[in-house]
Amino acid sequence: MRIVLQRVSRASVTIAGRTAGAIERGFCLLVGFHTGDTPDQVDWLAAKVAGLRLFAGADGKMNLGLEDVGGAVLVISQFTLYGDTEKGRRPSFITAARPETAVPLYERFLASLREQGLRVESGEFGADMLVEIHNDGPVTLILERGPA
Repeated sequence: MRIVLQRVSRASVTIAGRTAGAIERGFCLLVGFHTGDTPDQVDWLAAKVAGLRLFAGADGKMNLGLEDVGGAVLVISQFTLYGDTEKGRRPSFITAARPETAVPLYERFLASLREQGLRVESGEFGADMLVEIHNDGPVTLILERGPA
């Protein structure tokens, strides 16, 4: 499982002209699933995201988490995070999980984030989406968890 996390001042996702999800201060998560991903990896990364301290405290250091700042998360499924460009000019997505595997993992990830007490907005798995991200900082992290 791979996540591109961006700290945002605001972010939104639009599908077919309607806003499907929007947040103010928080994290925008672009999430991709690998063919061998498991529910345990999903839960581990949800807990990791919930616990990250990426917001500045009074001393200017990143000491505050989402809960401390009243933040939320916008989660966007993105199988292209597993695009392999080593050969040729067109990426191969052979290692990206197929929808029958990825959709239940995606739904579990959303539920696991909510169980962590986070406010969660999301796009729609497999939809053609327009994502607006106002990266704050900029702060961007790549989080990854392979099979144990």
